[in-house]
Amino acid sequence: MWQEIVLFLIICLLLICLILPLELIDIRWKVLRTMCKLPGPYGVPLLGLGILIARAKDTEIMDLIEFYCKRYPRFMSTYVVGVPIVVLQDPADIEVLLGSVNHITKGREYFPLVPWLREGLLLSSGEKWHQRRKLLTPTFHFRILEDNMQSLNKHARQLIKNMLKEEGKPFIAEDLVTLCTLDVICETAMGFSLNTQQDDHENYYVKTVKKISNMMVTRLRTFWLRKDWVFDLSALGKQFQKNLSLLHNFTEKIIKERKISYKMEENITSDCEEESVYFSKKRKAFLDSLLELDKKYPNLFTDLDIREEVDTFMFEGHDTTSAAIVFALFLLANHPDVQEKAYQEQFSIFGISDRAATRNDLQEMHYLEMVIKETLRLYPSVPYISRILTQDLLLSDNTLLPEGINTSIIPVMVHRNPTYFPDPEKFDPERFTQENCRNRHPFAYIPFSAGPRNCIGQKFAMMELKVVLSTVIRFLKIEPVTRDGEFKTFPFLIIRTDPPIKIKTTPRMEHVQENITS
Repeated sequence: MWQEIVLFLIICLLLICLILPLELIDIRWKVLRTMCKLPGPYGVPLLGLGILIARAKDTEIMDLIEFYCKRYPRFMSTYVVGVPIVVLQDPADIEVLLGSVNHITKGREYFPLVPWLREGLLLSSGEKWHQRRKLLTPTFHFRILEDNMQSLNKHARQLIKNMLKEEGKPFIAEDLVTLCTLDVICETAMGFSLNTQQDDHENYYVKTVKKISNMMVTRLRTFWLRKDWVFDLSALGKQFQKNLSLLHNFTEKIIKERKISYKMEENITSDCEEESVYFSKKRKAFLDSLLELDKKYPNLFTDLDIREEVDTFMFEGHDTTSAAIVFALFLLANHPDVQEKAYQEQFSIFGISDRAATRNDLQEMHYLEMVIKETLRLYPSVPYISRILTQDLLLSDNTLLPEGINTSIIPVMVHRNPTYFPDPEKFDPERFTQENCRNRHPFAYIPFSAGPRNCIGQKFAMMELKVVLSTVIRFLKIEPVTRDGEFKTFPFLIIRTDPPIKIKTTPRMEHVQENITS
């Protein structure tokens, strides 16, 4: 009998070594000892909460996270299929981690993204990240951002036209908003006019991003698919590769066509340039900066390097912004008093004029900015932030986390800490007045992450959010269809809802439809 038991244990051990990630057999004694001392929920040894997470439905994940985060309000230790994880919630501890120039290596939760985004700015680390960040930061200088105001206004107006087609009828906000943000990022960052809001022929990109995002989260939760060779042999892995090819082909097409256009624009004078249907010569796009860097540093930026940065900015530049706009529309619809106050601010700036917004106008939108910040507090687009410790980390109370631990931060839980945000479930833009922000810990609110690896495009994102929401509020009244409590959020790379959020819109003025659609 004992021989059969030993044989069974040996077989189980072999399966673990074959299927589970190497972290399970690479954990060092120092990590094991520390994890035993830290507070955290009981679970199967080394597997931790992995089985529970794998079995949970999509809509149950956030409830599971909330349950344990509230039970361990400062930090919590657990394993997820061999990976030692410490979830940080105290802003002082978060500052130690995110504020460090040493702890910049992304956590294991990001590993499924590597086949898609490779070593772009989101996933790279070490010297490559430092070099890329330094080179790409000037791309988001305010002067360059200001040059894109015309494009932002144009696509926001097209969104209004599409919403007017649904006048008085419920519609899924995400369906229209995502096309708008995709058009914005393509034209402003890639120099490529996709026009998905007018022509649905490129909508497959949006659908494919959603599919591949779901597949990556499924892989992350399904521990037996962690090994690359197991995943590649699975039906999910084959679907993933098919959809990955679509995304890479899409970005390669943009790069190829932009290269041709960019070269033509270099060779002709501004007096005789003829603007094509697909490309704009009036603004310098993010992709143009990459092409210039490719010429300046030929050994630094290969075609593959350019593609991984384009893939990164295409994904991060449209999906996260879309989620923020959708939640803002939902909250404005369900809080008519806030919507009216936001409208009065817009009226004080524009009056009855239907002119486009300028950068100076955006600087006057103080209340709208508070609405956006409060939206991102309640529903931060990025559901988690994580780092692998490449050296020991000393927390604010001198607790030592050794090298090898995977640290995680759940912004939605940090943002709902009643110590910093009383009555945290309430939607209250007044939390972000200067007076209320003055004494708040700077790391208690991190919708764009913080420290050296904060979001490089956050200024652009705030500009886009202001332009789009300002345009909607000025010309349309937003009415609720989906009410608070009628959906669940779940973390699929960005935060999503089930069922999707629906709203209704009606024109604020009789002449608005004629003016906007003309």
